[in-house]
Amino acid sequence: MLPDINLNSPNKGLLAGTMTDVPVDSGASARAAAPEGLTPAEEEELRSELAKVEEEIGTLRQVLAAKERHCGELKRKLGLTPLDGLKQNLSKSWHDVQVSNAYVKTSEKLGEWNDKVTQSDLYLSASSTLEDWNEKLTQSEAYKKTQETLSQAGQKTSAALSNVGSVISRKLGDMRNSATFKSFEDRVGTIKSRMVGSRENSTDGLHSPSGAGDKPPQDNAPF
Repeated sequence: MLPDINLNSPNKGLLAGTMTDVPVDSGASARAAAPEGLTPAEEEELRSELAKVEEEIGTLRQVLAAKERHCGELKRKLGLTPLDGLKQNLSKSWHDVQVSNAYVKTSEKLGEWNDKVTQSDLYLSASSTLEDWNEKLTQSEAYKKTQETLSQAGQKTSAALSNVGSVISRKLGDMRNSATFKSFEDRVGTIKSRMVGSRENSTDGLHSPSGAGDKPPQDNAPF
């Protein structure tokens, strides 16, 4: 037969013959051993303070959640979208970066490097060389000839365009004064007059269908 098993023992499930019940202190198991150098009174005081701090953290989390909900309601009433909030956060972050010590120090370093480069002998020599080349180029005969050629070409182009305009105007005037153009105008005037006369005759015919018009009737004298 199997030996009896004590179900209330922390060592339940083990054979009673191989292991005896061990009394368990609930207070000692729930609380870890006190650190070295602390008295029980100090440990108790620290644990009490820890409990208060954790309680305050929980309260602050609840307050923060309520504030965030209220902030969301205010933004919704004002019509602010999440994109507006993102822009505001990015702007604030960039401002924080600009005023940070790392950014300020980096800017100062870059300014110092720029001063050193611009004041270095190599930079000054290169700048002087470029200025000499520019002066020699602008004073060279090839540069002057090219500039004169471009100036003359521009003047000739302007003169040619002006001459073309004058020739066109003169040709139009000559054409209007020519006999052919005047004969054409006379023909157009004659055709126009005939068309107007025909229209007037048609209108008169509509008012007098018999064709007699407004003429007085003739007396038929007897033979």
